[in-house]
Amino acid sequence: MTIQESGHTIGTREDWLKARLALLQEEKALTRQSDALAEKRQALPWVRVDKSYVFDTAEGRRTLAELFDGRRQLLVQHFMLGPDWEQGCPSCSFMADHTDGMTIHLAHRDVTFVAISRAPLAEIERFRRRMGWKFPWASSHGSDFNYDFGVSFTPEQLAKGINYNFGPWPYPYEELPGVSVFAKDDAGDVFHTYSTYGRGVEVMMGTYAMLDLTPKGRDEKNVEYKMEWVRHHDRYETAKAPASGTVRELQGSLKKHECCD
Repeated sequence: MTIQESGHTIGTREDWLKARLALLQEEKALTRQSDALAEKRQALPWVRVDKSYVFDTAEGRRTLAELFDGRRQLLVQHFMLGPDWEQGCPSCSFMADHTDGMTIHLAHRDVTFVAISRAPLAEIERFRRRMGWKFPWASSHGSDFNYDFGVSFTPEQLAKGINYNFGPWPYPYEELPGVSVFAKDDAGDVFHTYSTYGRGVEVMMGTYAMLDLTPKGRDEKNVEYKMEWVRHHDRYETAKAPASGTVRELQGSLKKHECCD
């Protein structure tokens, strides 16, 4: 398809500059709004974490407080990798692909990052080796952590209907994505300060921010399951688009946990 056939506007450099300057004002307003929203997020009340959570890590058993690794703030990716899963969720893996380069910078802002999944540590480490990631990754297997922070669901909850992203959720998935934040005071007490779910986890998807700058954008508008194009980064060469089949059929071919909305 040519530009003319696409129906996209073609203009002079002057036309472009006029439109760009108008858009710039909207971009600046959005940036200021985002800054103001961040201040409100940081001002949320903190909730003391009184429950004891213990995790399996590559360094041994660790409490939630110990996961801070000497810092005062902890960022947690709730990574969808359940017990006995063959591999982690592609969308969560897409998020994780952006992580290793961030951890050194986060550390210099008094923030420790850790991914947490419900799979046993051996299964996590097997998948981590395949993907080549280096960030800390803990197992909450056997604890209530995932359930308490709204990203894992029991069979009983699934049967009754689940609450996710602070409200009823129509899709009965046993695992869902999220990002949670914790703080620790001088006394060693831990507080939950923030969680985001659903599209909120796009904060970890820098690729999307770059795609949003391009003419085609995310190129997902006519796809029912928006992230169906995402593959594990070691599967793109062999991942071929199906020759036929509806989006519904394509979505049905995915494991039920591979979903974000």
